[in-house]
Amino acid sequence: MRHLRQLAVTATALLTLGGGAVGTASAAQAAVPFPSIGWQQRNCDYDGDGFDDVLSGAPGATVNGDPGAGYVTVQYSSSSGLSTTKKSVLHQDVSGVPGGAEAGDGFGGAVASGDLDNDGYDDAVVGVPGEDLTGLPDAGGAVVFWGSPTGLHGSDSTWLENDDPRAGAHFGRAVEAARYFAPDPADPDADPRDSIAVLENDALLFFTRTPGQVAQRLTMSDRGVRAGDVAPPGTGFEFRSLSHGNYNEDPWADLAVSGVTTGKQPGLGTVHVLHGAPDAGRLGDGGTFPGGPAVVSGDWDGTGQDDLVIGDTGAGAPTGGGITLYLGRGDLSGLEPEPAQYWTQDSPGVPGTSEAGDQWGAELSAGDTDGDGHPDLAVGAPGEDIGSVPDAGAVWVLRGDRTGFSGAGVKSFDQQLADIPGTAEKSDRWGGQVRLVDANRDGLFGLLAAAPGENTDDGFVWVLPASSSGLVAHGSWTYDGARLGAPTADARFGAAIDE
Repeated sequence: MRHLRQLAVTATALLTLGGGAVGTASAAQAAVPFPSIGWQQRNCDYDGDGFDDVLSGAPGATVNGDPGAGYVTVQYSSSSGLSTTKKSVLHQDVSGVPGGAEAGDGFGGAVASGDLDNDGYDDAVVGVPGEDLTGLPDAGGAVVFWGSPTGLHGSDSTWLENDDPRAGAHFGRAVEAARYFAPDPADPDADPRDSIAVLENDALLFFTRTPGQVAQRLTMSDRGVRAGDVAPPGTGFEFRSLSHGNYNEDPWADLAVSGVTTGKQPGLGTVHVLHGAPDAGRLGDGGTFPGGPAVVSGDWDGTGQDDLVIGDTGAGAPTGGGITLYLGRGDLSGLEPEPAQYWTQDSPGVPGTSEAGDQWGAELSAGDTDGDGHPDLAVGAPGEDIGSVPDAGAVWVLRGDRTGFSGAGVKSFDQQLADIPGTAEKSDRWGGQVRLVDANRDGLFGLLAAAPGENTDDGFVWVLPASSSGLVAHGSWTYDGARLGAPTADARFGAAIDE
C-alpha cells in the first residue's frame, strides 16, 4: 500500500473523447504527406541494435510471495531471431523500480514501447492497473523503463500516475506510445520524441518529456473530460484498448481508442479516432466507428496512409465475432466513414464456422508474413472450441492485398495441429494474445500466439515461423516464464505482448 506520488512525474494532456476538449486540426498543419506508421515502423528496439525485441506481461504472477503482483519479460532479438537466453525479467521488487511488488498490482497488464527521449533507444511502458496508492485501491500506475545500449534496467525507470488519482480508476489498463503532438507547440519540429497515451477506465491521458529537462521526467496536463461524454444516451462508457497509426497525410500519429458501453445497454463496442496535431490541446476528431474493443492499424490498400481494423466481439456483434476494415482516404480527412470490408468465420475462404462465444477478432496483429509487401492480419479467437474442447482457442491469418484482405490462402492454426506443440485443452484460450514480429529482420513476420490460460492460467507463448508462403506450423516452438527465469504459477504469461 505504498504511496508513490513522491516518485510521480510532474503532472502534458488529459483528454477524453468528446466535449470541447477535442478540436478540429487545421489542414495548414500538414506540410507534407507522412507515411504509414502502423506495422511498418515498430518501436521496440530497446538496445538499439536494429532488431525488434519482445516485451511480454505476466500480470497474474506471484512475486516474492505476493500473488498477482506481476512481471514483464524482455527478449532481445538478433539475426538469429527471438532469444530465450538474452533476456531480462522486470518487476517492482527489482532494484531501482519504483514502489514494490504487492498482491493484485497486475504489473504487466499492459505494455507499449516508443522513443520517449529521442536518444535512438526505444523505451518501454508497463501498466500497473491494480496498484494501490495510499487509501486508494486500484488507482493504478505505470513504469517507464528507459532504453540503453544494454537494454532495459530497473535502475533507469520512472513512475507515472494521474496527478489526481482515484480509487478503482485502473490507470495503466492500456498504454500506447507515438508522436501524437509536439513537446513544444511553438517549435513543433524541434527535438521530436514519442509521447505516452494512458487509459484509465473512464479517461485518456497523455504524458510527454518536456524539452530541456535533464532528468527522465514526463509531464501531464490537468484538462479533460470523462469518457462518458461519448457514450450513447442512457449508458456509461469504459475504455479498453489503443492503437496508433497515421490515418491522414499530416506529420502526427493518430490514435484509435476503443471501449464498451456500461449501464442499461452494456458491452456495445465503440472506437473513437483522434488526429494528432502540433499542440496536444488541438487533437482533431477523426470520427467514431462501431465495434471493438480490439483495434490494429496498418496500410492495407497501399496508399501510404494507415487503415484501421476493428475486431467486433462486444454485445450486438455477429455470432462468433467479426472484423471490419476502414480505409484511410489518402488525404487530411482521415478514415472513410463506411467500412471497406467485413469478415467473419462464415466469409468465403475462411476456415471454420461462426459459433456463439468464439470471440473471433478479440485479438489482432498486423505484419507481412509472406514478404509480398502487404500486411497480413492475425486474428485471435480465444473462445473457439476445438472439436469437443471448449474455449481451447485458435488463430487465423488473412492475407493482405491492394483491396484489404483476400479470401485466398487464409490459414488457421490451433494446438491440435500435429506440428504445434501441446494439446488443445479446456480454457487454454490459445490466441488470447497474438503478435506478428520480425525478430531477425528478414522481412517476414512470424507469429507469437499466447495462451494465457494454459496449465490453469500459467500461460505459454507459441512461436510460428514465417515463409514465402506465409506462416507455417512446421518448426513452431513454445516457451513460458520458467524458460525465461521467471515465476510460472497462475502468471497468465503472455496476457500482454507489445504490438
